Amino acid sequence: MVNQSRSGSTTTAKHPVRSAAQAVGAVFVLVGILGFIPGITSNYDTLQFAGHESGAKLLGLFQVSILHNLVHLAFGVAGLALARTVSGARTYLIAGGAIYLVLWLYGLVIDHQSGANFVPLNNADNWLHLFLGLGMIALGLALTRRPADRR
Repeated sequence: MVNQSRSGSTTTAKHPVRSAAQAVGAVFVLVGILGFIPGITSNYDTLQFAGHESGAKLLGLFQVSILHNLVHLAFGVAGLALARTVSGARTYLIAGGAIYLVLWLYGLVIDHQSGANFVPLNNADNWLHLFLGLGMIALGLALTRRPADRR
């Protein structure tokens, strides 16, 4: 991408929010792939399509299922696609962060042993979702903040 500076010269620097969205998207793609790799995902033989019965855990900590891994892959691909523009990257980070905060709240209120836990989620997932939600929103806002007008 070519940007024009105030002096009229052109640069090829990528906007920081685009880089952040691309990095977040790439991490989600990687996490989605890692969830399908035995050894990185413990108890891989118990991996279910969906539901709390899936005993598979990414890095031995985060409960995953096939659906959970596919959601990570889709969310990552969306981030990579939206990172092509500043507005898309900002929207991905802020809206995606909001989705993760809602998912955190959902994980707090549902019974982890019920059918409502279809993704599935455990306590480690819940706290990671809080961190991701706040971090993504902070990135989206901080990296697109306009400097105060000088008077």
